[in-house]
Amino acid sequence: IMTHPNADFDAVASLLGAWYLYPEAVPILPNTLNRNVRDFVTLYESKFPFMRMKELTRQQVNQLTLVDTQHLPRFKNLQAEAKIHIIDHHDPQHPLPQGAKLTFTETGATVTLLVERIRELPRQLSPVEATLMLLGIYEDTGAMTYGSTTSRDLQAAAWLLSEGKANLDMVREYLNYPMSEPQKKLYEALIDSLETET
Repeated sequence: IMTHPNADFDAVASLLGAWYLYPEAVPILPNTLNRNVRDFVTLYESKFPFMRMKELTRQQVNQLTLVDTQHLPRFKNLQAEAKIHIIDHHDPQHPLPQGAKLTFTETGATVTLLVERIRELPRQLSPVEATLMLLGIYEDTGAMTYGSTTSRDLQAAAWLLSEGKANLDMVREYLNYPMSEPQKKLYEALIDSLETET
């Protein structure tokens, strides 16, 4: 199970969600993650089934699930005749990879569709797993304020809070990410050199 580089919370949460549906598969973290996602994963990585690309053995891949993207990643292990399943909430791109099956959802976040399916499983999410999925929904919907947000996103978020015991304090901590010191210095320099012209 793979996603796009520079992965945001929806992408990484969707890796986890797809793994719940296909537990025999291996969810692979991309080499690059957004900064807030990287900090979250660094702290909680042992709680998830993720592998790094460099840990992927030379074993040939004959089935690939892509989440939150429709673009095939470049890696040598993928067999030419591999089955490809794409799960995404972005408008379908054409052409899709040859022979790919697309599961498209008109929701604010890809992980919403996966949460809807996970709800039917007997296995329960841990609170940190539910929190990661809630981060995915909140980030991609602008905390439920973007026009692309649907009632399905709200229902999935409500289920993650009630049944999954997702932690809203953690969501707030990782979504309201403070500026780094270099960013603060740049911001202050911009303010100091501000000129108003009529």
